[in-house]
Amino acid sequence: MTQTTTDQTRTVDALCEAYVVDYCALDPLTATSIGVAGHDHEMTDYSPAGFDARLALAREVVAAVEAATPVDDRESAAKDAFLERTRLEIELEEAGVNRSRMSVLWSPLHEVRGVFDLMPTEGEEAVAAIRARLEAVPAALEGLRVTLSDEARRGHVVAARQYAEVAEQVRRWTGQVGDAGDFYLGLVDRLGLADDSAMRAAAGAASAATASFGLFLSDELEPQGREKEGVGREVYALASRYFLGAEVDLDETYAWGWAELQRLSDLMQATAERILPGSDVDGAVAHLDSDPDRVVHGREEFRQWMQALADRTIEAMADVHFDIPAPVRRIECMLAPTNDGGIYYTGPSEDFERPGRMWWSVPDGIEDFHPWREVTTVFHEGVPGHHLQVAQTAYRSDALNRWQRLMCWCSGHGEGWALYAERLMEELGFLDDPADLLGMLDGQSMRAARVIVDIGMHLELTIPEDNRLGAGGTAFHPGETWTPDLGLEFMRLHCRMDDEVIQFEVKRYLGLPGQAPSYKVGERIWLEARAEVQQRQGDDFDLKAFHRAALDLGSLGLDPLRAALGRL
Repeated sequence: MTQTTTDQTRTVDALCEAYVVDYCALDPLTATSIGVAGHDHEMTDYSPAGFDARLALAREVVAAVEAATPVDDRESAAKDAFLERTRLEIELEEAGVNRSRMSVLWSPLHEVRGVFDLMPTEGEEAVAAIRARLEAVPAALEGLRVTLSDEARRGHVVAARQYAEVAEQVRRWTGQVGDAGDFYLGLVDRLGLADDSAMRAAAGAASAATASFGLFLSDELEPQGREKEGVGREVYALASRYFLGAEVDLDETYAWGWAELQRLSDLMQATAERILPGSDVDGAVAHLDSDPDRVVHGREEFRQWMQALADRTIEAMADVHFDIPAPVRRIECMLAPTNDGGIYYTGPSEDFERPGRMWWSVPDGIEDFHPWREVTTVFHEGVPGHHLQVAQTAYRSDALNRWQRLMCWCSGHGEGWALYAERLMEELGFLDDPADLLGMLDGQSMRAARVIVDIGMHLELTIPEDNRLGAGGTAFHPGETWTPDLGLEFMRLHCRMDDEVIQFEVKRYLGLPGQAPSYKVGERIWLEARAEVQQRQGDDFDLKAFHRAALDLGSLGLDPLRAALGRL
């Protein structure tokens, strides 16, 4: 720890800037992820000592920031954001959540594998960094093994099913099952270094350590895992606060989810009538999917379609609806080197040498794609969604400190904005094709269903007696208590996605409580915040100016967002 980190006479910005430096030294994988140079050859320590060091740093800096006096409203927002995010990180540590984390979507194991997707690959220095990090994988996973074992002895475990599912992911990553092959040896081949014996040895050792870790999950931790997959109200409430950056009434939010899903179902039916008069939604979907002009064959062809749409959208948005700096006008659409399922965004490096990227992890067996379903996904992951939000934040060194630009992330703020951005595109006239609109509404419907299922399963709530959202308007299991099986059945009713993707979705909700609802609940809070500013400003309200002011705040929890927008 540096002396600057604990100097309480420094400004909020200076303390946050020093925290980035110190934290990246303790967590090099985060450094690579957020684009801070100088750590690509290093590996994060996932042993108990590594977690202890990061926790001690967080506590020190929280105390210093608490004692610091902001110099203006901008620093007040930065202070609120830092304290809200970092205090919650400490709460999660103290509750035993962070160190025991293991889910199909997020864990230190996923961080170790995923960091290699983000590392530079050109030049001797880049290759040497990859080799050094590959050589460090076995020790990192051994440290994580010790941490998870220690936490299990304290009773800090996740559901047995999550250990089993991640072990299955490991088998796919290491080429034991599936079509993707061995990730680490494949990385060497992708680098064109198949004849480099040292690199292949390092990759082979990393793969073997990963495979061994998968056996540890299935053989040692799975038997200790919880049989019940729901985490209960107390743990869920903490997770919800973390992912939203706001405290919400979970029972009211659950009820709102049902009402929102009904609203979207009605809009989908009206849109289906525009596509195929007299048809219901399923009929309109079948009609669209059977249209040979609305299908793209092949993964690379689909990646090219995504790239073209993302580029056209940036061109249409820039200087008209949003101020988009030149470096932010570049985005790369990528196919992920794994087949786990899921779509995600990774931000640019600090110097923008690595651009923001939209990744698609396509499950095994999927080769045909229907763009009408995915136009809104490109808006969500690209512009005006994540790419505009994250990359523009990274660019704003004149208004945001380094922690705000690079390290701060709140799912409710970020995913809420991206879902708000989808709806905004309809408002701005970019979803005039009813097929594209149906795709957006279908995605929104899935996110509303997530609110119901995620809260319902983890809190074991009762399904309302008077719900009428099942096929044909029939009630869905009225009066029954939510279970994972009912959650899967419900998502199949309200999501028009490949079944492999839907199954992954439900596993994801069970492994990461509170994260999936943050999209729709975050959008709800963004819409409410916009309405409050619009009401206060009256005829002076300008949508482009509102978006600029809101995005200039950087990422922050939704309660601090409301407070900051209240000062506009």
